[in-house]
Amino acid sequence: MTRLVLASTSPARLSLLRAGGIEPITISPGVDEEAVAARAESMGLIQSSQDLVLLLAKAKAEAVVSNPLAQNAIIIGCDSALEFQGQTLGKPHEPSVAKARWQQLRGNSGTLHSGHWLIDNRNAASMPPATGKTSSAGVYFANLSDSEIDAYVATGEPLKVAGAFTVDGLGGAFITRIEGDTHTVIGLSLTTLRDLSGVLGVEYTSYWNR
Repeated sequence: MTRLVLASTSPARLSLLRAGGIEPITISPGVDEEAVAARAESMGLIQSSQDLVLLLAKAKAEAVVSNPLAQNAIIIGCDSALEFQGQTLGKPHEPSVAKARWQQLRGNSGTLHSGHWLIDNRNAASMPPATGKTSSAGVYFANLSDSEIDAYVATGEPLKVAGAFTVDGLGGAFITRIEGDTHTVIGLSLTTLRDLSGVLGVEYTSYWNR
């Protein structure tokens, strides 16, 4: 059996892994995402939404490497953002921002990008092997009424998630279609986890521990 460490406190990612037969060890990465993104952008490292989510996924995974709980394990860091009309949309945080965002999203579509970064932390190497990939899926939004937007924002759910929506929660009723991997939209693609694990020489089924 291979131990998997999830460098995230996302309930959705944890629930997804559990549903897939994996009980990971969860560690909060404590990464200042805005500061990391700003520094990377000033260095010319971010040219697209895909670059951003992969860079932040990498930062989160690397942040927990020295944690004792992450020893002798594979570490996965993830980050997600919605690309919409040329903008990269993360978590809105404020109700007014979430409301304005949904007024733009309704009846339209965007692309949800989820970055994944895996680190093989099983052999205490000074530079452990690592690999990463971004997966993307198209998301089509229902044409919500103003009252539906107000009710959804009032629940608080859209404030804490990339793009101001979920597909596995209250927001699921407002998504009319997904093109691609639904797990990508939730924030962690199991297919991508399997592919990247293979690159590191790890059999995906060895994670199963539930």
